[in-house]
Amino acid sequence: MPALGTLGARLSITCQSRDAAWIAKSSPTARVITAEGASHSRPRRLLWEQVGLPRLARDIGADVIFSPHYTMPLLTPVPTVVTLHDATFFSHPELHSRTKRVFFRWWTRISLRRAAACIVPSVATHDELLRMVHPRFDRMSVAYHGVDTAVFHPPTDRQIAVVRELIGAETWIAFLGTLEPRKNLGSLVRAFETIAAIKGNEGVHLVLAGARGWDGEIEGLITASNVASRIHRLGFVDDEVLAGLLGGAALVAYPSLGEGFGLPVLEAMACGAPVLTTPLLALPEVGGDVASYSAPDADSLARAITALLSDPEDRADRSRRGIARAAEFTWPLCARNHLTVFERAANGEFAKAEE
Repeated sequence: MPALGTLGARLSITCQSRDAAWIAKSSPTARVITAEGASHSRPRRLLWEQVGLPRLARDIGADVIFSPHYTMPLLTPVPTVVTLHDATFFSHPELHSRTKRVFFRWWTRISLRRAAACIVPSVATHDELLRMVHPRFDRMSVAYHGVDTAVFHPPTDRQIAVVRELIGAETWIAFLGTLEPRKNLGSLVRAFETIAAIKGNEGVHLVLAGARGWDGEIEGLITASNVASRIHRLGFVDDEVLAGLLGGAALVAYPSLGEGFGLPVLEAMACGAPVLTTPLLALPEVGGDVASYSAPDADSLARAITALLSDPEDRADRSRRGIARAAEFTWPLCARNHLTVFERAANGEFAKAEE
């Protein structure tokens, strides 16, 4: 997290050799240490985390180990702080592969039991973990994510024109995110089929951007759709295209069944896009009263999207207010919240509070 360095933290980042260059560039104040024992193999990475990381922390005189993705070394010479990104492995297990479900549920329980402190990205995740995993845990802190305004910002006319040329359409509904069951894209495609059949919507297209996940349904749905020619799968999209894709859309639809935070909603608002999402888990914490909300089924999504498409004044209002709301979520603020937790963990304050 580059912003930590600007706050005066003595930051050392361990990574694989393939990542060292870009991490050093993005975090110029940090000491980047290549973890030679951590290979591409997940078992070997986990083994290095258990053995090599505690040894490294001791050798460099670290005050705290920060593990940013659920797992942590079980035996360490210094306190460990762990990020738990969401609780959907417990609340919505059917939305994850069996391997991920077992692995992350197990590590979430361990981290809540063994870490000096845990950081979560939303109040909803905090409350779900308390309810479903550890009802007496009192060492969990909320730190909202920020938005990268160098990438996500109101687009120029040229940036919008690039997307129009890319998809061959003037008007589109955009989705950005990993294509996996949790994102509920099947319902979005079925909703779009209803929308596309409405008189006046002949020129509206649906654009799906993002890496392919493990959703085995979506490709078949698109291929079999009677409006398949108006549904575009862009795959991974370069940063230079994102502002035009989101900010140039008639609206951004993010019909997720549950998020620990909902960064795509924040990114779309930062680009000035009116956003339609669901009122599930953390999404209302991000969208506030700026986003429009719908139940996640196809019929409800179709009605909500149609209402937005038919009301340009409402969309313009949500666009203006979305830019202002997104500006409230910054990475420097996120970094300050993290640093407060690190300092408390290093000083043993969480352990004292638990006693």
